[in-house]
Amino acid sequence: MDRIKQAEEALTKTKETMNQRYRLGYHIMAPANWINDPNGLVQFNGEYHVFYQHHPYNENWGPMHWGHVKSKDLVHWEHLPVALAPGDVCDVDGCFSGSAVDNDGELTLIYTGHHYTDKENDVFFQNQNIAVSRDGVTFEKIGENPVIAKPPADSAHHFRDPKVWKHNDTWYMILGNATKEKVGRVILYRSADLRKWEYVGVLAQSDGTLGFMWECPDFFELDGKYVLMISPQGIEADGDDYNNLFQTGYLVGDYDYDTNEFVHGAFTELDHGHDFYAVQTLLDSKGRRIAIGWMDMWEANMPTKTDGWCGALTLPREVTLGSNNKILMNPVEEVSLLRESEHHVCKNKSISGDYLVKTKEDLLEVKAVFELTNTTASAVGLKIRGLNDEETVITYHLEQQKLILDCSKSGKVEDGVRNATLEANGLLTLRIFIDRSSIEVFANDGQATMTSRIYPGEERLGVELFAYNGDNNSEVLVQELTYWNLKDIWK
Repeated sequence: MDRIKQAEEALTKTKETMNQRYRLGYHIMAPANWINDPNGLVQFNGEYHVFYQHHPYNENWGPMHWGHVKSKDLVHWEHLPVALAPGDVCDVDGCFSGSAVDNDGELTLIYTGHHYTDKENDVFFQNQNIAVSRDGVTFEKIGENPVIAKPPADSAHHFRDPKVWKHNDTWYMILGNATKEKVGRVILYRSADLRKWEYVGVLAQSDGTLGFMWECPDFFELDGKYVLMISPQGIEADGDDYNNLFQTGYLVGDYDYDTNEFVHGAFTELDHGHDFYAVQTLLDSKGRRIAIGWMDMWEANMPTKTDGWCGALTLPREVTLGSNNKILMNPVEEVSLLRESEHHVCKNKSISGDYLVKTKEDLLEVKAVFELTNTTASAVGLKIRGLNDEETVITYHLEQQKLILDCSKSGKVEDGVRNATLEANGLLTLRIFIDRSSIEVFANDGQATMTSRIYPGEERLGVELFAYNGDNNSEVLVQELTYWNLKDIWK
């Protein structure tokens, strides 16, 4: 408790001098300093809880704590005290990522303890631990820790990020792992009581092309199929795919609990923006599978560090299964609670070249629908405009069937462009969420999503639609352009 108190005092001190210029209006952030992976997504006593990897003493990554927020509606979040602080025998150098379950009224956090044996050379070992709470605010690490002291004998030292769920009367845990030959994989354990765990075996493993370590695994049933979400480290870029330092994606297939056999298809990236990693999901009381990711990327440019904070989480997204076992993500319906004013700009209007709608608001939801069947344009799209040629551009190239997000004129000068394949089939629907330093694009009901941090330095000018054929203006029918001013939940 002394370490929790010290962490809270450090956050309060940093908040007093924090620069607010890029602070987000409706996303989960720590009160100050560093955050990364979302952890422990769970419903408990009628409220949604989200934990996150947190360094409360510095704007850079450091000894990991668990930060904590809760919400009744997935939109209005409340900061709670730091839930876990490292320094005990089971987690001397960090409380790394993990998950949470409601165990008959006891909120249980399952997390990785990190231990350096040679910090300078990043030599470490990892184990799995448990902390419990009755009130959902104050947590106590159990005396039996670590509940899993070491990985299987054929493992490397990478052994982290437990995701726990219950099937029938048995608890299951998957962990990100690597073999001694540096092959990424996910391994499975089971338990009757969350304390004593039995190793079952390998759930899935790289074929040699999917990296040296699989972080942050999540495994769940969705519409009769089983989905394994993973964040592999070490995949080489391949055209428009795998362009970030590390990736997040999924495998879909069939699973047999009796044999631990998971027969699945190919790995597919989940989001094609710059800043999406370490996704975790929960199944809520409405039967929805809801995902939240870290809205940043390792070794990326993070200008908010000079402001006293760094890192944020994405909007909560409902995960569904589309055709050909494609995972779709769309904002949960509750995000409509953010809307303060609605502006219907145009309906069934032909535009040629550029069409600017002026607004200085910096918290926006935008919906634009383009009819593509009769257009003479080869490219259509939307710009979030600022003064002095500052802009974030979303372009759809009809012939290439490619959606492009260009942030190179909004703070990502180097490596500012990302691409996603999208078969529009005559209609392009863009639903875009703009926050002070982020953009989330959902195209054609989640057929493509692109998430990136942006860092504008100028005042907002407005939203601009466009239609071009090469260097020439062209016409396109805009079925709808609507935007909403969104509220700042932190004010």
